Amino acid sequence: MILLVVDTQKGITDERLFAFERLKENIKALIAQARKHRVEVVYVRHDDGPGTGFSVGDDEFAIFEAFAPLEGERIFDKTVNSALHESTGLAGYLAEKSETKIMIVGLQTNFCIDATILSGFDRGYEMIVPAYANSTFDNDYMAKDVCYHYYNDFIWNGRYAKCVSMEEALEILKENHAL
Repeated sequence: MILLVVDTQKGITDERLFAFERLKENIKALIAQARKHRVEVVYVRHDDGPGTGFSVGDDEFAIFEAFAPLEGERIFDKTVNSALHESTGLAGYLAEKSETKIMIVGLQTNFCIDATILSGFDRGYEMIVPAYANSTFDNDYMAKDVCYHYYNDFIWNGRYAKCVSMEEALEILKENHAL
């Protein structure tokens, strides 16, 4: 199992997000639990390309300080929504390690989290989604809270992923530590 931390970058990790403080505390707790039990923490960053302000070298591109990777933790960059797209190298990395379980957290619920969950499901991964560990902004079609609940409570659970409480997620990380 890995803990996959998707797009928690400075440019979008802020109070605009649904349940921001809860999200922040939950992701911090999951990262700490994963590290404590030697579950690999893998990061993904979204790159919008040079000149966008959200690309390699830009301050907004960096991972949010509260979730910062430790030296040696893997970081994959992507230019598409799914972290498991062939272009990222993540799927190949997981195949080399024979990993089949992904606990996914991060941003944004209706973009990169959704795309990665669907892609992971299609690739045969067991996708695990902890409660209030993904979030998004309001958009022209849906309020951020409605969007969060639409995906977490209606679309993913039992179809493409197993959505679990924080307590369950912390226990799963404890039980699935590396041997």
